[in-house]
Amino acid sequence: MYGAAVPRAALDVEHALAAVRPICDDVRERGTVAVLDAGERFDGVRPAQLRVPASELAAALAGLDPDIRSALEESIRRLRVTSERELEHSLTTDVATGATVERRIVPMQRVGLYVPGGLAPLISTVVMNAVPAQVAGVPGIALASPPQVEFGGLPHPSILAACALLGIDEVYAAGGAQALAMFAYGAASDDGIDCRPVNLITGPGNIYVAAAKRHLQGTVSIDSEAGPTEIAVIADRSADAAFVAADLISQAEHDPMAASVLITDSETLADAVDAELAAQIGSAKHAERIRTALEGVQSATVLVRDVDQAVDVANGYAAEHLEVQTADSSAVAARIVNAGAIFVGPFTPVSLGDYAAGSNHVLPTAGCACHSSGLSVRAFCRNMHVVTYSDAALREVGDHVVTLAEAENLPSHGAAVSVRTSR
Repeated sequence: MYGAAVPRAALDVEHALAAVRPICDDVRERGTVAVLDAGERFDGVRPAQLRVPASELAAALAGLDPDIRSALEESIRRLRVTSERELEHSLTTDVATGATVERRIVPMQRVGLYVPGGLAPLISTVVMNAVPAQVAGVPGIALASPPQVEFGGLPHPSILAACALLGIDEVYAAGGAQALAMFAYGAASDDGIDCRPVNLITGPGNIYVAAAKRHLQGTVSIDSEAGPTEIAVIADRSADAAFVAADLISQAEHDPMAASVLITDSETLADAVDAELAAQIGSAKHAERIRTALEGVQSATVLVRDVDQAVDVANGYAAEHLEVQTADSSAVAARIVNAGAIFVGPFTPVSLGDYAAGSNHVLPTAGCACHSSGLSVRAFCRNMHVVTYSDAALREVGDHVVTLAEAENLPSHGAAVSVRTSR
């Protein structure tokens, strides 16, 4: 009920599908040339080659600002610690004497990570995608990011540097639907195979990336159809209006379609946040983009009667990022069941999670947090049952198998057991 009360930006993924289908089909048919052609058409530059040379990765890392490198290393360390703790391990269950079922954890064998270019070089997204894949033990990791005119058809140098820092050497200058199609179908040229197909594609992007994921799902597994970023803040009169305003602005900075929602039971706080927004936006580097996002239908202040109703609204909205800035933040956060990630208390802003909290910032958007999870090491693993029965163990349960097979009118299923137990 409450989810519908908070509007979101209109995203017509089905309409975007009409644009991405021919691009994907072209890549499937013509491979590398089609990817390069699409890059020239949409990004305004044709890379000299699809795969970024190792020398360019090394040069980017060598030229990386030392402070940025230090910050990246700490971000990597914190996320790696979290991912290692989350990694599931294989286990074996003794169902009966001589009968075991092993749940084997198997890493994806090859994954494609997508890092957008767009309005900002998202070097943190390299970390958020690559670290859990590495912790999961994925042996083949490829990454694609759009070619940039100002860098001679290469992805942004900071993205290349982050790849080099993480030891990712298979990097492609490809963006949008063509990059995802390259991952799904592979890409070859007269010189041979330039990119082999992957099993899983992860990473955020614009509506065309989301549409390409929808189109390619089934050919390849995907993490989610990520849309524009969103933040919701539950705040009561105890909240610091300057903190709340800064956090709403931080996500509005991403995209003109970003959503920033304040949920509060205090008109006084709402007015104070409005005043802070006006003051802080004026000094923001991306003021025009922020204003567009905050004035869009997807952004609003929702006045509720009390914190209980605020919790109901937040659970109905299912925000990608949810902050809780109330007098009893931990207790309120414990009642949230629908959110991509929850940030508890006045000193846990979403931007901390964007970079160095140890959490992952690739999260479900557009209300999908009610049924989907954020990216983690688990996304890069598969569960596989390994079943082992002895002769005696099969005889013990064999009659039950035959009975159930007959009940389903599948007698040959039962016969596959009987041919063993009748001897």
